[in-house]
This record gives sequence, C-alpha cells and structure tokens, in this order.
Amino acid sequence: MSGYRLENGGRIDRSRPVEFRFDGHSYQGFAGDTLASALLANGISLFGRSFKYHRPRGIMAAGSEEPNALISVDRGAGRFTPNLRATSVEIHAGLNAFSQNRWPSLKRDFGAINDRLGMFFPAGFYNKTFMWPRSFWEKLYEPAIRKMAGLGDAPTQEDPDIYASTYAHCDLLIVGAGPAGIDAALEAMGSNKRIILIDEQDELGGGALADPALWPWLERSRKALIDASNVTILTRTTAFGYYHDNFIGAVQRLTDHLPDNSDSPREKLWRVRAGEVVLAQGAIERPLVFDGNDTPGVMLSSAAKVFGLRFGVAVGTSVALMTAHDSGWHDVFALAKAGVGIKAIVDVRSEVSSALLDEANRLGINVHLNHSVTGVNGRHRVTSIQICNNDDYVGARIDCDTLLMAGGWTPSVHLWSHSKGSLAWRDDIGAYVPDQPNENVRCVGACSGSWDFGSGAIVDVLPTPKDQSRIKAFVDFQNDVTAKDIKLAVREGFRSIEHIKRYTTNGMATDQGKTSNLNGLQIASTALAKPVTDIGLTSFRPPYTPQTFGALAGHAKGALFQPTRTTNIDGWAAENGAVFELVAQWRRARYFPKMGEDMHAAVNRECVAVRSSVGIFDASTLGKIEVVGPDAAEFLNRMYTNPWKALEPGRCRYGLLLKEDGFITDDGVSARLAPDRFHLTTTTGGAARVLNMMEDYLQTEWPDLDVWLTSTTEQYAVIALQGPNARKLLEPLVEGIDLSADAFPHMAIREGTICGIPTRLFRVSFTGELGFEINVPTAYGRALWERLMAEGAKFDITPYGTEAMHVLRAEKGFIIVGQDTDGTITPFDAGLDWAVGKKKPDFVGKRSMARPDIVAPGRKQLVGLLTDDPNVVLEEGAQIVADPRQPIPMTMIGHVTSSYWSETLGRSIAFALVAGGHEMMGGTLHIPMPGKTHEAKVTGMVFYDAEGARLHV
Repeated sequence: MSGYRLENGGRIDRSRPVEFRFDGHSYQGFAGDTLASALLANGISLFGRSFKYHRPRGIMAAGSEEPNALISVDRGAGRFTPNLRATSVEIHAGLNAFSQNRWPSLKRDFGAINDRLGMFFPAGFYNKTFMWPRSFWEKLYEPAIRKMAGLGDAPTQEDPDIYASTYAHCDLLIVGAGPAGIDAALEAMGSNKRIILIDEQDELGGGALADPALWPWLERSRKALIDASNVTILTRTTAFGYYHDNFIGAVQRLTDHLPDNSDSPREKLWRVRAGEVVLAQGAIERPLVFDGNDTPGVMLSSAAKVFGLRFGVAVGTSVALMTAHDSGWHDVFALAKAGVGIKAIVDVRSEVSSALLDEANRLGINVHLNHSVTGVNGRHRVTSIQICNNDDYVGARIDCDTLLMAGGWTPSVHLWSHSKGSLAWRDDIGAYVPDQPNENVRCVGACSGSWDFGSGAIVDVLPTPKDQSRIKAFVDFQNDVTAKDIKLAVREGFRSIEHIKRYTTNGMATDQGKTSNLNGLQIASTALAKPVTDIGLTSFRPPYTPQTFGALAGHAKGALFQPTRTTNIDGWAAENGAVFELVAQWRRARYFPKMGEDMHAAVNRECVAVRSSVGIFDASTLGKIEVVGPDAAEFLNRMYTNPWKALEPGRCRYGLLLKEDGFITDDGVSARLAPDRFHLTTTTGGAARVLNMMEDYLQTEWPDLDVWLTSTTEQYAVIALQGPNARKLLEPLVEGIDLSADAFPHMAIREGTICGIPTRLFRVSFTGELGFEINVPTAYGRALWERLMAEGAKFDITPYGTEAMHVLRAEKGFIIVGQDTDGTITPFDAGLDWAVGKKKPDFVGKRSMARPDIVAPGRKQLVGLLTDDPNVVLEEGAQIVADPRQPIPMTMIGHVTSSYWSETLGRSIAFALVAGGHEMMGGTLHIPMPGKTHEAKVTGMVFYDAEGARLHV
C-alpha cells in the first residue's frame, strides 16, 4: 500500500494520473476516481464543517447519500457550483474544488465556537431565543442569522454554460443500473419494447462495481445492453422526480467530468414518459447513533468497501467496525482480503452466526459481541474508540484511525413515494418498503426490501453509560440534529414525525434524510413508547438530489427566458425612436419622444393629439379568437356575463369574463360576423389563458356544443385610429364600407377593403373619441401603417404608445383587467354590474356571485380619486387609510390601482380599490406617501365626456 492507495485492485486507470486542487493545494489521483476517493487516497480525512456547530466532518458514505462532504467547484468565470457531494464529483485535470462553511480555513474554523456553546443551541432555540427584545430582531438577530446561514456560497456571476433538454418516450424505463436493474433490462431486451436504462454513476453496475467477483458478469451484461438496438443507456443521469402518468424528470451530466467543458452543453434535462417504470434504486446503509459518530474517519462500512474494492483506496490503516448487521462483517472481511488492516469488530448483538465468527477468527480479527462504541477520540481524525459491554458497562479502548458502522439498510423509496405509491412497515428490517403502486411501476432488488445482506438488530441509540443529555450522538449529520434533539421535541409535546421533523429539522437538509429518517423515527418511537407506524412517515419530494437551476431552465435564459413577441409594426416604431415596454410577452411602444422630450412631455403631447385631431396606435397585441359553429352564440352566452344570442351580425359587444369563483378574469370587445361566427378580442396578457379556459369548458362541460375555437392573435395586425379626424382620414382609403355615423354606428363591425387590403373594421374606442380598429392580415400591417401616416400628415397624425393609451382610457373610466382588478373583484365591485345579464339563467361564475362573502358589505370596490392638490400624482400601489392620525400600524382600507396626469383635464386623476368605496362618494381619503400624506376626494370613475357625446359623432 502506497499511502492509502492499495497496491492492486479497483476500477481506476492507474496508467492515467490526474492532477487536481482542493482548498488551494495540489493532489494527484487516477482516472476513474471521485474527489472523495482521490482525497482519501492522499490521506485527507477532513472535508468540511457541519452546518450548525461547525464540527469537523469527513466522508460518511460513498454515493449521493453523502451528508457531510459538500464542496464547491470553480470551473472559471461564472461557472461556480456550490453544495456538490465529493463522492459524486469525478476528478479531471484542472479540477478546482473548495470546502465550505468555514472561516478562515477548514482546519481552523472560527465558527467552531458554536460547538463549545452547543448546550445553548438545542432544537428550536431560534424560536425561543430571538423573541425578546422585539426590536432586536430586525436590527441584530435577523442580520446575524442570515450572515451565518447557508452552506456553500451562492454564485455571483451570470452562468455562461449551455443546457440542453429533450423529451423521450419508452415502453420501459428502468431507474438504477445495479444488478437488479441490469437483470430487468436483460429480461426485457429480447422484446420489441423501447427501453431506457438510467443510472446516476459514470458506469453501469451499482453495487456490483464494488464486488470484483461480479465484474465478468457485469462486462458481459454491459456489452449485451450496448449492442441491443432497443436499449438506450444513460449514465451520469439522476432521476430526480416521478410525476403523474409515469412522467419522469431526469438530469444527465454531460461535461462536468471533462477537462475542457466550456463549449458543449453542461447538462441535459430528460422528460421521459414511460409505459412502465421499474425502480431498482437499491438501498442505503443506515449509520448508528452514538457519541462522536460524526468524527472524521467514522463512515459506513459499505462506503469503505466501495472505496477499497472499486477505487483501490484504504480508508484507514487500522480499521474498527461497529455493527448491528451481518453486512458490516462481510464488508470488513472483503477489506481485510484486499489488504486493509482490520483491528476489531464490535457488535451490539450478543449472538451472531458461527460462520461469521469463524471467518473473523481465520482473518485474525478481534471480536467484541454485546458491546457498543461509547465514544470516539480525535478531532480531525479518529485516533481511538471507547467500547463497553452492554450489560455491565465494563469498558475498553481500541486504538484505530477509522471506525466503520453498519446499522442495517433502508430501501430507496423516494421515487416510489413521488408516484404516490403506498408504503408498508417491515419489523424484520426496521424500514418501510413499497406496497401498493399508484402508477404502472414496480420495484426490484434492494429498493423493494429484497436483499441478501444478512440479518441484523434494530437499534435506535447504542447503549452507553454516559448521560445522554450531555453527549452529541448525531442523527442528521448535515443539519446537526442529535438524538437528544428528537427526544426534546417529544418532551415539548410533538407527537407526529412531521412535526418533530420541522421542530428539529431532521431530514430537512439537501439529502432529505437519506441516512437519518429511519433513525429519527426509531428514536421518536422509543421516546413516545409507540410503534413507528403510529407516528407517521415524512414525505419525500422532488428532487431526489439537488439539481442545478440551469438544467431545469434549459435554453430558457437570457433572451430566450421569455421570448419577446413583436408585431409587424414594431420595426417602424423602433426606427422612429419609440421607447418600449414589455406587456406579457409582447414588446410594445410605450411612447414616442421628440427631441428634448421626457416621457411626461411626450405622453401629454400624444394625449392632446388624440383629443384634438387623430392618433394612431398599434393594437395588434390584443388577443383574438375566432369562435365558429352553429352553437357559437350559445357557447358565448354561457361563457360571458352578458347576453349574446340576440346580438345581430355586424354589431359588437363588450364581454366580461369571470372565473368560477365569480371574479373578473378578462374582458374585451367582440363582434358577430355571421350567425355562426364571432371575432373575440381579449386583453394582451390574457389571450392564451382565455383560450385555454374556453377550450376546457367546451371539451369537459359542454362537449355537446358544435363549436370550434381558433387563436387568430397573430393572423391580424390591428391599427387603432382615434380622434375627431379619424373618419376623415379613413374615408378615401376604404372601399365597400359606408363610414357615416348612421350607417356605421359606434360598436359595429364591417368587412371591406382598405388600400386594397381585406379588412375587418371595428368602430370601437378605448379613448372615448371617435375611433376605429382596423384588422388586416399581419403581413400588410406595416405597409398600411405607413400609408396611414402619410395620408394623415394633413391632420397632424400622431403615433401614441401604451402610456398615452392608459391616460386616455382612465379619463373615460375604462378599467384594465389585472391592473385595476386583483383577482378578487366582481363585476359589482368594478362598477360593471350593467354588463351582467339579469335574465340569463346561467353563465360561468353566476352561482358564485350569490355567495355571502361576495355580497357582504365592506368589499373592496373601484372608485375614482381626485387629489385636493391637483398637481399631485399619486403613486400606483400606494396604500389608503381613512384616518392618518390612527396609531401605527394603520388599518389599510385599499390601494391606488391607476394614477396619471391628465393634460386634457389639467390635473391628476386616479382609480383605487377601497373597502366599501361605492358608499364613500364625496368623502375624503388619505394616501400616505414619502414626505407627506395626501388627501383625495372619492368620485366616480368617468372624468371626461361623461355623456359619451364624442363617441357618437
């Protein structure tokens, strides 16, 4: 043995040395090593510090269940990843890794003072300690806690990596490529089934990778699966979630193990829909609970076997075993045969099989039955252990540098639980196993509780003569939860394991309690004197192991995070200096500043132009839905609050759409083109939502209706001409349509041509002026816009943006759903009860409008506000109070929803949602704002042309 590297054995490539760095120091490993195995081979036992007490921590496990050795990897600018498990990080040339949660260094961590003061930090101490004095929370307690909280550092730079994603369908998905998973794949391979086999490790084999006797079989099986045309093998792939209808989410690590990994996708998200799922995730060995069980050098016996036989690393030169299960004996036997020095076997049981005793004797290993470890000596590495007889507590000391522990096995039922499969308790193994499936899924191998590991005793805490209230016997290694913390939770009155979990944080770390949940259950069971099944089981939730946000987001980042939609006219707006804003996914011109104008000056000019002559506005982003079929009118009559059956072709109607709860969700002006055809409009942001809602009702509630719904949002460019001169501008350009007021009244639609282009011409207005909305095929949008701009020059035509549109509509009292409503507003609250058909037998949301809370007094209602100082523009979102002299915290009775300066009126105007607002007309409300509290009079919402005379010219 050279250092801690065994002379022979393992699956590493000893002909390919690899240089890497950890905490600024250079080390050497071999191709095939993980960071954990390579550092262990270099004699490194200290990997990190614990979360709460900052105790020294070393390697405990060998796979993704590792709770202690969390590290950060720096792959260059922006490529910093915290909280990776050293046991899952493959080394490569140039790997640069760091330990976490320590300052100024790993060996000398200032935070370790918490360990000395541990008696003051029991479970739940946050809730008891930081209550008083009350003012200290914001000024002292919270800042200090936030500064100390967390494990690794969050990245501070933008992630430059590329992430891929794909969808896949298969007949059979097998999760886990250990012996059981490989056997399942081989069995199905001869069929015509499409098979996907995934495993989180870099090669197939699972537990067989640490069993040289199985390597010939493993190689034959691997070759057969690779050669099979119907089998897809995904290594370095973690199935992190199991969702409804056999939908599995998995992340494949593509390049993190490569020296140069900057140009190719780092990870790939797989969304797999499977006909059948086979879970072969194996089982996780359980640690034992005793004083000092977290000391570096204390680890699971199965992990030591993996490091020894798979990676060729001896975890120590003088190794002892503390076990309650036969599997621990077999592990140290295998290590002894590989050349690892085994000092002693300590078994909590008083009897074991003679075969085990004979083998231990043959290998020269001392055995101590009916004994337990009661203490571990050493700070940064085990130096010796204390053991005692379980009956008379007669003790002894064993010098060793490593202590292995074997407390039994816990089936990996995480994905099974994600799928809502039920679990059953087995007393013989002290664990839950899969019971009744909820999906087309089955478990095989160790994750089903079927294994050949031998038998063992179920132990919550090892016997000890010490005062258990003064020792630190850890259950959850990552969150620093001890056995006495769980017992304290019971004494505090917690009876359900879900409550105990939240009080102590047991099982709430990034490993989701893979090594702690069952021990926590057993300790709580003993403390409560109840069977484990009576205190419940915590819920497993995705992800199985932490995944990067990049993998989940895929291509959806930067400019692709939310694709920006633009209209056909957008290019003209950009060329003419428009300032844009995002509305839903659309880029819209907010205003068109001239030289020297700020937004307010530009908006004032645009508003005056619309009121005095004519303005032009790009309304193409409005949602548009074609509703066609013999039952189209009946369908809309059921969807909207107002009646639609009697609407004549060629006429328009304002439609108000509610959710089932009776609250406003969308609105828009729609037109009847023919007895069986309607052109609906929706809000810009509501188009997809409204279409989905309508399709849902059509397909599930009223499948008997003969109706088709088609989104036409992107089929039409829409140009709004608004202002007294709008008709004069249009008349010479339109053919086939009489634009006179009598022939073409307000809220009508006509079809014809404009500049030779087919058009659906609406006479509607969102400004209160004479208005038309010209719908033409999208491809003609910009050409028509430019023609209108040229022809409108004699009327000083002015393009205006969304900001002016907001002001103009507010002057007329028109609401914007989503701005002036908040998802809890009814038509009556919004002053739109006139839009509700009183004689209609039913429509979506009608029954909810009769609920007691909907008709109760004191509901928030939309009103207008006029400030006492006409020059004050209220802040949108500002809170409203009835009495500014009331003590703080004041009772907020509402908030400002829309607020603008109106150049037309020469003063500010606003809308607000106010509790009981309709009953406050003429009253005064108070709006606290930075520097001053302003008074405002409650008014109606129509501030301009209340009679509507300007609409009907």
